[in-house]
Amino acid sequence: MGVRFGLFGTGFWAAETHGAALAAHPGATLAGVWGRDTAKAEELARVLGTRPYADVDALLADVDAVAIALPPDVQGDLALRAARAGRHLLLDKPLALTVEAADAIVTETRDRGLASVVFFTSRFSESVNDFLRRAADDGGWDGVRATLFASIFQPGNPYGASPWRRERGGLWDVGPHVLSVVLPVLGPVEEVTAVRGPRDSVHVLTRHRDGAVGSLSVTLDAAPESGAFSVDLYGEHGWRSVPGGDRSAVEAYGSAVDRLLAQIADGPGDPCDVRFGREVVAVLAAAESSADSGRAVRTAEATGTGPVAWE
Repeated sequence: MGVRFGLFGTGFWAAETHGAALAAHPGATLAGVWGRDTAKAEELARVLGTRPYADVDALLADVDAVAIALPPDVQGDLALRAARAGRHLLLDKPLALTVEAADAIVTETRDRGLASVVFFTSRFSESVNDFLRRAADDGGWDGVRATLFASIFQPGNPYGASPWRRERGGLWDVGPHVLSVVLPVLGPVEEVTAVRGPRDSVHVLTRHRDGAVGSLSVTLDAAPESGAFSVDLYGEHGWRSVPGGDRSAVEAYGSAVDRLLAQIADGPGDPCDVRFGREVVAVLAAAESSADSGRAVRTAEATGTGPVAWE
Protein backbone atom coordinates (compact mmCIF):
# COMPACT_ATOMS: atom_id res chain seq x y z
CA MET A 1 0.00 0.00 0.00
CA GLY A 2 1.34 3.41 -0.98
CA VAL A 3 0.93 6.73 0.80
CA ARG A 4 -2.78 7.19 1.49
CA PHE A 5 -4.27 10.29 -0.14
CA GLY A 6 -7.61 11.93 0.41
CA LEU A 7 -8.96 13.92 -2.54
CA PHE A 8 -10.89 17.07 -1.65
CA GLY A 9 -12.93 18.37 -4.58
CA THR A 10 -15.23 16.93 -7.22
CA GLY A 11 -15.04 19.34 -10.16
CA PHE A 12 -13.53 18.84 -13.60
CA TRP A 13 -9.93 19.53 -12.50
CA ALA A 14 -10.30 17.29 -9.43
CA ALA A 15 -11.67 14.42 -11.50
CA GLU A 16 -9.66 14.69 -14.71
CA THR A 17 -6.27 15.65 -13.25
CA HIS A 18 -5.91 15.11 -9.48
CA GLY A 19 -8.09 12.03 -9.24
CA ALA A 20 -6.91 10.41 -12.46
CA ALA A 21 -3.22 10.87 -11.57
CA LEU A 22 -3.61 9.67 -7.99
CA ALA A 23 -5.62 6.60 -8.98
CA ALA A 24 -2.91 5.61 -11.48
CA HIS A 25 0.15 6.38 -9.35
CA PRO A 26 2.02 3.29 -8.10
CA GLY A 27 3.18 5.02 -4.91
CA ALA A 28 -0.21 6.41 -3.91
CA THR A 29 -3.42 4.91 -2.61
CA LEU A 30 -6.51 7.03 -3.19
CA ALA A 31 -8.32 6.34 0.07
CA GLY A 32 -11.37 8.52 -0.45
CA VAL A 33 -13.08 11.60 -1.89
CA TRP A 34 -14.80 14.48 -0.11
CA GLY A 35 -16.77 17.24 -1.77
CA ARG A 36 -19.13 20.02 -0.85
CA ASP A 37 -21.76 18.22 -2.96
CA THR A 38 -22.16 14.72 -1.51
CA ALA A 39 -23.81 13.35 -4.66
CA LYS A 40 -20.82 14.44 -6.77
CA ALA A 41 -18.43 12.95 -4.21
CA GLU A 42 -20.27 9.64 -4.41
CA GLU A 43 -20.17 9.62 -8.21
CA LEU A 44 -16.48 10.58 -8.45
CA ALA A 45 -15.56 7.98 -5.83
CA ARG A 46 -17.39 5.36 -7.89
CA VAL A 47 -15.53 6.38 -11.06
CA LEU A 48 -12.16 6.35 -9.31
CA GLY A 49 -12.80 3.11 -7.46
CA THR A 50 -12.61 4.54 -3.98
CA ARG A 51 -14.85 5.57 -1.09
CA PRO A 52 -16.89 8.79 -0.68
CA TYR A 53 -16.71 10.66 2.61
CA ALA A 54 -19.36 13.01 3.96
CA ASP A 55 -17.16 14.35 6.77
CA VAL A 56 -13.83 16.18 6.37
CA ASP A 57 -12.37 14.98 9.66
CA ALA A 58 -13.26 11.37 8.93
CA LEU A 59 -11.29 11.48 5.68
CA LEU A 60 -8.37 13.28 7.35
CA ALA A 61 -8.25 10.54 9.97
CA ASP A 62 -7.85 7.86 7.29
CA VAL A 63 -5.04 9.37 5.18
CA ASP A 64 -1.39 10.43 5.24
CA ALA A 65 -1.73 13.27 2.73
CA VAL A 66 -4.38 15.44 1.12
CA ALA A 67 -4.82 16.53 -2.49
CA ILE A 68 -7.02 19.60 -2.75
CA ALA A 69 -8.74 20.81 -5.93
CA LEU A 70 -11.11 23.46 -4.61
CA PRO A 71 -11.42 27.27 -4.85
CA PRO A 72 -8.43 28.92 -3.14
CA ASP A 73 -10.39 30.35 -0.22
CA VAL A 74 -11.82 26.89 0.53
CA GLN A 75 -8.43 25.29 -0.07
CA GLY A 76 -6.75 27.66 2.36
CA ASP A 77 -9.05 26.66 5.20
CA LEU A 78 -8.86 22.93 4.43
CA ALA A 79 -5.08 22.95 3.99
CA LEU A 80 -4.63 24.56 7.40
CA ARG A 81 -7.02 22.03 8.93
CA ALA A 82 -5.15 19.17 7.28
CA ALA A 83 -1.75 20.48 8.39
CA ARG A 84 -2.98 20.77 11.97
CA ALA A 85 -3.99 17.12 11.68
CA GLY A 86 -0.43 16.28 10.59
CA ARG A 87 -1.25 15.54 6.95
CA HIS A 88 1.11 16.28 4.06
CA LEU A 89 -0.17 18.78 1.49
CA LEU A 90 -0.54 18.50 -2.29
CA LEU A 91 -2.28 21.74 -3.19
CA ASP A 92 -3.32 23.69 -6.25
CA LYS A 93 -2.44 27.23 -7.18
CA PRO A 94 -3.03 29.78 -5.82
CA LEU A 95 -2.27 28.61 -2.30
CA ALA A 96 -4.79 31.04 -0.75
CA LEU A 97 -6.35 34.42 -1.44
CA THR A 98 -4.57 36.38 1.30
CA VAL A 99 -1.00 36.55 2.55
CA GLU A 100 -2.28 35.97 6.09
CA ALA A 101 -3.96 32.69 5.12
CA ALA A 102 -0.86 31.57 3.22
CA ASP A 103 1.37 32.46 6.19
CA ALA A 104 -0.74 30.31 8.51
CA ILE A 105 -0.32 27.29 6.22
CA VAL A 106 3.43 27.85 5.86
CA THR A 107 3.91 28.16 9.62
CA GLU A 108 1.87 25.07 10.45
CA THR A 109 3.61 23.04 7.76
CA ARG A 110 7.05 24.09 8.97
CA ASP A 111 6.30 23.52 12.64
CA ARG A 112 5.03 20.00 12.00
CA GLY A 113 7.76 19.03 9.50
CA LEU A 114 5.24 18.30 6.75
CA ALA A 115 5.90 17.80 3.06
CA SER A 116 4.17 20.18 0.69
CA VAL A 117 3.79 20.84 -3.03
CA VAL A 118 1.77 23.54 -4.79
CA PHE A 119 0.87 22.44 -8.33
CA PHE A 120 1.87 24.96 -10.99
CA THR A 121 1.37 22.77 -14.06
CA SER A 122 4.38 23.77 -16.18
CA ARG A 123 6.77 23.62 -13.22
CA PHE A 124 6.37 19.84 -13.27
CA SER A 125 7.78 19.48 -16.79
CA GLU A 126 11.53 19.00 -16.99
CA SER A 127 11.83 21.05 -20.19
CA VAL A 128 10.59 24.09 -18.27
CA ASN A 129 12.68 23.45 -15.16
CA ASP A 130 15.83 22.88 -17.21
CA PHE A 131 15.26 26.19 -18.99
CA LEU A 132 14.67 28.05 -15.73
CA ARG A 133 17.83 26.61 -14.16
CA ARG A 134 19.94 27.64 -17.14
CA ALA A 135 18.40 31.11 -17.27
CA ALA A 136 18.93 31.67 -13.55
CA ASP A 137 22.54 30.49 -13.80
CA ASP A 138 23.22 32.76 -16.79
CA GLY A 139 21.84 35.87 -15.07
CA GLY A 140 22.05 39.27 -16.75
CA TRP A 141 18.30 39.59 -17.27
CA ASP A 142 16.81 43.08 -17.35
CA GLY A 143 13.24 41.89 -17.23
CA VAL A 144 10.41 39.84 -18.66
CA ARG A 145 7.40 40.46 -20.86
CA ALA A 146 4.55 38.01 -20.30
CA THR A 147 1.03 37.64 -21.68
CA LEU A 148 -1.51 35.01 -20.72
CA PHE A 149 -4.84 35.69 -22.38
CA ALA A 150 -7.34 32.87 -21.91
CA SER A 151 -10.96 32.77 -23.02
CA ILE A 152 -12.71 30.39 -20.65
CA PHE A 153 -16.24 31.77 -20.82
CA GLN A 154 -16.97 30.31 -24.23
CA PRO A 155 -19.57 27.52 -24.57
CA GLY A 156 -18.26 24.13 -23.56
CA ASN A 157 -15.26 25.32 -21.54
CA PRO A 158 -15.17 23.22 -18.33
CA TYR A 159 -13.87 26.14 -16.23
CA GLY A 160 -16.30 28.79 -17.43
CA ALA A 161 -18.92 28.10 -14.74
CA SER A 162 -16.44 28.50 -11.88
CA PRO A 163 -17.75 31.27 -9.56
CA TRP A 164 -14.37 32.03 -8.01
CA ARG A 165 -12.77 32.50 -11.43
CA ARG A 166 -15.48 34.95 -12.44
CA GLU A 167 -15.02 36.84 -9.18
CA ARG A 168 -11.20 36.91 -8.97
CA GLY A 169 -10.37 36.79 -12.67
CA GLY A 170 -7.18 36.05 -14.52
CA LEU A 171 -4.90 37.68 -11.95
CA TRP A 172 -5.55 34.88 -9.45
CA ASP A 173 -6.20 32.01 -11.86
CA VAL A 174 -3.56 32.31 -14.58
CA GLY A 175 -1.33 34.92 -12.91
CA PRO A 176 0.24 32.18 -10.73
CA HIS A 177 1.33 30.30 -13.86
CA VAL A 178 3.22 33.34 -15.11
CA LEU A 179 4.82 34.09 -11.74
CA SER A 180 5.83 30.44 -11.27
CA VAL A 181 8.27 30.73 -14.18
CA VAL A 182 9.33 34.36 -13.62
CA LEU A 183 10.26 34.34 -9.92
CA PRO A 184 12.86 31.52 -10.16
CA VAL A 185 14.80 33.60 -12.72
CA LEU A 186 14.29 37.24 -11.71
CA GLY A 187 13.99 36.69 -7.97
CA PRO A 188 11.66 38.15 -5.34
CA VAL A 189 9.30 41.00 -6.19
CA GLU A 190 9.53 44.08 -3.98
CA GLU A 191 7.08 46.51 -5.60
CA VAL A 192 4.03 46.12 -7.82
CA THR A 193 1.96 48.53 -9.89
CA ALA A 194 -1.20 47.26 -11.58
CA VAL A 195 -4.10 48.63 -13.60
CA ARG A 196 -7.27 47.01 -14.88
CA GLY A 197 -8.05 47.00 -18.58
CA PRO A 198 -10.71 45.87 -21.05
CA ARG A 199 -12.20 42.39 -20.85
CA ASP A 200 -11.38 42.04 -17.15
CA SER A 201 -7.65 42.15 -17.89
CA VAL A 202 -5.02 43.13 -15.34
CA HIS A 203 -1.67 44.63 -16.38
CA VAL A 204 1.11 44.39 -13.81
CA LEU A 205 4.58 45.92 -13.49
CA THR A 206 6.88 44.17 -11.02
CA ARG A 207 10.15 45.50 -9.64
CA HIS A 208 12.39 42.70 -8.50
CA ARG A 209 14.97 42.82 -5.71
CA ASP A 210 17.95 42.82 -8.08
CA GLY A 211 16.50 45.60 -10.27
CA ALA A 212 14.82 43.64 -13.06
CA VAL A 213 11.33 44.72 -14.13
CA GLY A 214 8.47 42.54 -15.27
CA SER A 215 5.49 43.42 -17.45
CA LEU A 216 2.66 40.91 -17.06
CA SER A 217 -0.80 40.99 -18.69
CA VAL A 218 -3.49 38.42 -17.87
CA THR A 219 -7.18 37.79 -18.42
CA LEU A 220 -9.65 34.91 -18.55
CA ASP A 221 -12.03 36.76 -20.87
CA ALA A 222 -9.94 37.54 -23.94
CA ALA A 223 -11.54 37.67 -27.35
CA PRO A 224 -11.21 34.12 -28.67
CA GLU A 225 -9.02 35.33 -31.53
CA SER A 226 -6.54 37.02 -29.17
CA GLY A 227 -5.63 34.11 -26.89
CA ALA A 228 -1.93 34.01 -26.03
CA PHE A 229 0.59 32.51 -23.62
CA SER A 230 4.12 33.87 -23.91
CA VAL A 231 6.82 34.58 -21.33
CA ASP A 232 9.91 36.25 -22.79
CA LEU A 233 13.05 37.18 -20.88
CA TYR A 234 15.34 39.92 -22.20
CA GLY A 235 18.75 41.24 -21.26
CA GLU A 236 22.43 40.60 -21.96
CA HIS A 237 21.62 37.37 -23.80
CA GLY A 238 18.99 38.93 -26.04
CA TRP A 239 15.49 37.46 -25.87
CA ARG A 240 14.64 33.97 -24.64
CA SER A 241 11.17 32.48 -24.53
CA VAL A 242 10.18 30.20 -21.66
CA PRO A 243 9.03 26.93 -23.26
CA GLY A 244 5.68 25.35 -22.72
CA GLY A 245 5.44 22.18 -20.68
CA ASP A 246 6.25 18.85 -22.29
CA ARG A 247 3.77 16.83 -20.22
CA SER A 248 0.01 16.54 -20.06
CA ALA A 249 -1.70 17.84 -16.94
CA VAL A 250 -2.11 14.28 -15.62
CA GLU A 251 1.55 13.45 -16.27
CA ALA A 252 2.65 16.70 -14.62
CA TYR A 253 0.47 15.97 -11.60
CA GLY A 254 2.02 12.53 -11.37
CA SER A 255 5.38 14.28 -11.11
CA ALA A 256 3.96 16.46 -8.32
CA VAL A 257 2.97 13.29 -6.47
CA ASP A 258 6.51 11.96 -6.98
CA ARG A 259 7.98 15.11 -5.48
CA LEU A 260 5.67 15.00 -2.47
CA LEU A 261 6.52 11.34 -1.85
CA ALA A 262 10.25 12.16 -2.06
CA GLN A 263 9.82 14.76 0.68
CA ILE A 264 7.83 12.37 2.85
CA ALA A 265 10.74 9.95 2.59
CA ASP A 266 13.66 12.39 2.84
CA GLY A 267 12.34 15.54 4.57
CA PRO A 268 10.45 18.66 3.48
CA GLY A 269 11.71 21.15 0.92
CA ASP A 270 10.73 21.60 -2.74
CA PRO A 271 11.03 24.47 -5.24
CA CYS A 272 7.23 24.55 -5.38
CA ASP A 273 6.44 24.02 -1.71
CA VAL A 274 4.05 26.19 0.30
CA ARG A 275 6.76 28.81 0.87
CA PHE A 276 6.95 29.40 -2.87
CA GLY A 277 3.16 29.30 -3.08
CA ARG A 278 3.07 32.00 -0.43
CA GLU A 279 5.57 34.14 -2.38
CA VAL A 280 3.26 34.00 -5.40
CA VAL A 281 0.24 34.97 -3.25
CA ALA A 282 2.15 37.99 -1.91
CA VAL A 283 2.70 39.32 -5.45
CA LEU A 284 -0.92 38.69 -6.47
CA ALA A 285 -2.24 40.41 -3.33
CA ALA A 286 0.01 43.42 -3.95
CA ALA A 287 -1.16 43.62 -7.56
CA GLU A 288 -4.81 43.50 -6.53
CA SER A 289 -4.21 46.19 -3.91
CA SER A 290 -2.42 48.39 -6.47
CA ALA A 291 -5.18 47.99 -9.05
CA ASP A 292 -7.79 48.92 -6.44
CA SER A 293 -5.89 51.88 -4.98
CA GLY A 294 -4.15 53.31 -8.01
CA ARG A 295 -0.81 53.27 -6.18
CA ALA A 296 2.37 51.23 -6.27
CA VAL A 297 2.38 48.62 -3.48
CA ARG A 298 5.38 47.09 -1.76
CA THR A 299 5.15 43.35 -1.22
CA ALA A 300 5.41 41.52 2.09
CA GLU A 301 8.97 40.48 1.14
CA ALA A 302 9.97 44.13 0.74
CA THR A 303 8.47 45.11 4.11
CA GLY A 304 10.31 42.40 6.02
CA THR A 305 7.39 40.01 6.48
CA GLY A 306 8.45 37.38 3.99
CA PRO A 307 7.82 33.65 4.34
CA VAL A 308 9.24 31.81 7.33
CA ALA A 309 12.35 29.68 6.84
CA TRP A 310 12.64 25.98 7.53
CA GLU A 311 14.76 25.28 10.58
